[in-house]
Amino acid sequence: MEYIEIITKSAGETQKVGKFLAEEIIKEKKEKNKAVIIALEGDLGGGKTTFVQGFAKGLGIKQRITSPTFVIMKKYDFLYHIDCYRIEDKDLLELDFKEIIDNKHNLVVIEWAEKVKKILPKNALWLKFEYLDKNKRKIVIK
Repeated sequence: MEYIEIITKSAGETQKVGKFLAEEIIKEKKEKNKAVIIALEGDLGGGKTTFVQGFAKGLGIKQRITSPTFVIMKKYDFLYHIDCYRIEDKDLLELDFKEIIDNKHNLVVIEWAEKVKKILPKNALWLKFEYLDKNKRKIVIK
């Protein structure tokens, strides 16, 4: 399995990583027959939501992206932003998760994805975020 490790030195750099990844996924998405799943895991304050802000920008989404911790899921056009910090597999399934990931037009980004790993497709793209210091983050793409 191949890994890419990126160190960012600011929130802006973390957003740029998200934007770049979104642009690359859009280029390749045409061949997919199911939703693209981006699974984010890692430290609290590790940059997951900041990454999603850049990711959404790379998709051309203009709305302000905030953490869905308390509402669990937010939908922006074809982008679903899900936060699993406070839920389990069964809770996510009750939110029509299977239908969402079966739609090839959707992109699904899941924060705290390790909590629902059992129900995620094997082809999900995993990113691990690590808080290094006030501004520095490590992002490992698997």
